[in-house]
Amino acid sequence: MNKDLEINKTRINTLIQSLPRGTVLLPSWLLSQGYSYELQQCYRKGGWLKSIGKGAMLKSNDPFVLAGALSALQKFAQVNIHVGGRSALELQGVAHYLQINSHETTLFVNGNIKLPRWFTNNEWDTKTRLFRLSLFDDETMGMADFKDGEQTMKISNLDRAIMECIALCPAQFPLSEAYELMEGLSGLRPAKVQQLLEKCKSVKVKRLFLYFAEKAEHGWFKYLDVKKIDLGAGNRSLTGSGVLIPKYKLILPEELV
Repeated sequence: MNKDLEINKTRINTLIQSLPRGTVLLPSWLLSQGYSYELQQCYRKGGWLKSIGKGAMLKSNDPFVLAGALSALQKFAQVNIHVGGRSALELQGVAHYLQINSHETTLFVNGNIKLPRWFTNNEWDTKTRLFRLSLFDDETMGMADFKDGEQTMKISNLDRAIMECIALCPAQFPLSEAYELMEGLSGLRPAKVQQLLEKCKSVKVKRLFLYFAEKAEHGWFKYLDVKKIDLGAGNRSLTGSGVLIPKYKLILPEELV
């Protein structure tokens, strides 16, 4: 019995040392790594692991880290949830000069995905705001690996993040702020932008992105092939009263024209 206990201690120590602090552990993943459900229960009873809700655990002394939860959902459960929009721009150094609420992390998830209660019911190290949005034919497009402390997770790259901001305009994100963010994106790669715009399902996002990019006079804009991007038909109004931009068939507030 003592021999079994020592073996269990050795195995859990190996696990603890191999994973970053704050990593959320899912029973199904632990099982795939050779840790039976009985062994997992033994680790919980022994105080090595702690339950944080049905279907999730932390190492006993680990903090509740949002990046650890997102990493687990992405890697272990293959759930397409990620930091995006303004928060992703912030993390990549674009939005730091704006007067924004850095204490809230903007998350995006596909509209039909049900998130586990252990994720929605726990308090992480940052407040979150969740948007359910499906912008692209392939929702894995436009993602980048980002290291947050000890954790690595996927977030929106700059191209996708600004499109997510624009998708929330004007009801949930100010048009003026979206344009200010676009002004700071002088280094985007036209090939990546082109690919995302061609696969984007929102006519509003595509039109507004192109208008903002052209207005900001970014050098990469001239390399885009607008003819390959479906911009739909008819005018789109994003304000109660404003000015029509004929080229993009957008009605915008006068200060943005």
